Amino acid sequence: MPPLHITDVSGVPASPSPISNAVVVGGTCHISGQLSVYDDGYRAGSARTEAERAFELVFKIAQAAGFDRDDIVYIDIAFSDIERDLAEVNDVCRAQFSRFPARTIYEAAKLPFGAKIKIQAVAMKDCG
Repeated sequence: MPPLHITDVSGVPASPSPISNAVVVGGTCHISGQLSVYDDGYRAGSARTEAERAFELVFKIAQAAGFDRDDIVYIDIAFSDIERDLAEVNDVCRAQFSRFPARTIYEAAKLPFGAKIKIQAVAMKDCG
C-alpha cells in the first residue's frame, strides 16, 4: 500500500513550505514539525504557550490521520534556548500524555520565524 499523505487538516493552518502535515506508512504516522502558528501566521509567546499550540496542532494532525495522542510513541522537540525553556516545556509534556513517548530534545541554532519551540512526532498502531 502506498504512503498516505495528509495535507489539509481542519484547524491546522496551511504551511508555506512544500510539505505534508503527515505521512502514514502502514501503521506508522510521521507528523511534520509544528510551531505556534495560526491562520494569521506564527505567534510568539512563552515557551509554554508555543509548546501548547504546537502539541495542539500535532494532535489535530494525528487525529486526521486516524491516530490519537496515546498512539504517539516518539516526539522530537527543538528549542531556541533549551536552558531557559526546558522546565516549562517539560511541564507541558507532562500535561499532554498519560503515557510518555520517547523523546529527543536539542537546541537549534535558529528556528523558523524566531520560534522558541518546534515539535514533531511519530505515532504507531498495531505494533504489538
